[in-house]
Amino acid sequence: MEFRIAERKDCALILSFIKELAQFTVQRDCERLEWCCLDWNTPSINFYESLKAKPLSEWMIFRVTGDTLNELAK
Repeated sequence: MEFRIAERKDCALILSFIKELAQFTVQRDCERLEWCCLDWNTPSINFYESLKAKPLSEWMIFRVTGDTLNELAK
């Protein structure tokens, strides 16, 4: 029971944060708001889809770190 209450509070906090970001985005005449979510995080995916956010399955995230990043920076 406590987990569900905490979960609802977390959703309310996240929704409040996303609304603030949306206001910031619209006020600056930006056309979109994007974020990342791990593909196994079903509760978050469901939450974002409830906001009518669309998953962009055609996009991939690439990362360069450590020695590879240092080598690339040369």
